[in-house]
Amino acid sequence: MSKEKILDGVKAAVAALNDKQAINVVVLKIKELTPIADYFIIASAKNPNQLKAMSDSVEEAVFKVGIHKIGTEGVGNKNWILLDFNDIVVHLFDRESRDFYDLERIWADAERVEI
Repeated sequence: MSKEKILDGVKAAVAALNDKQAINVVVLKIKELTPIADYFIIASAKNPNQLKAMSDSVEEAVFKVGIHKIGTEGVGNKNWILLDFNDIVVHLFDRESRDFYDLERIWADAERVEI
């Protein structure tokens, strides 16, 4: 997939999260650190309903730019959802789970990208 299309997907995901009032949206460029993806997007929700709405909105927005989801984890869970778009991985958490897993600390060497 082209760099431009991947970046369009990242922008679409961030816009969808902002539309759903996600908390503390962070984009990490991890391409230089790992082969698993080019970008991680991390965001928090206030409650399980918002978490699900954020997930649905991101999936639809990224699909509209022509990027298909290859997997989902945690949908039945009430505190985290992972959306895998191959080059883009979106991590959605409730506040407590985000603090517990602390992906920003684990991936501290990753470049933070402002969208």
